Amino acid sequence: QLQLVESGGGLVQPGGSLRLSCVASGSTLDNYATGWFRQAPGKERERVACLSEAGNTNYEQNRFIISRDNAKNSVTLQINRIQPDDTAVYYCTAVPHRCYRDPQKWTFWGQGTQVTVSS
Repeated sequence: QLQLVESGGGLVQPGGSLRLSCVASGSTLDNYATGWFRQAPGKERERVACLSEAGNTNYEQNRFIISRDNAKNSVTLQINRIQPDDTAVYYCTAVPHRCYRDPQKWTFWGQGTQVTVSS
């Protein structure tokens, strides 16, 4: 059973950068697509970036960069030029092979890490 644990959230000032990390255990990420979703209060969970098993990436905005480190069995999300609207709980997720926009199609989820953008 794949387990995902996020870290790296916190309070950040607008305009800065933030890197979120997700470490997997129980299985390797080799055969999975990995993604990052976020959910702000009162809003639906939305995808911000994903990386398919084949290495194809999808970003909802070009301020996000997703990468995977197979040696560490981890995936990272970098957020550049961070804005107050980026305030949300960020979730790491995985599903076999390909990416989906629909969060219900993703199989494994981390517990989430809070990101708050404020001056």
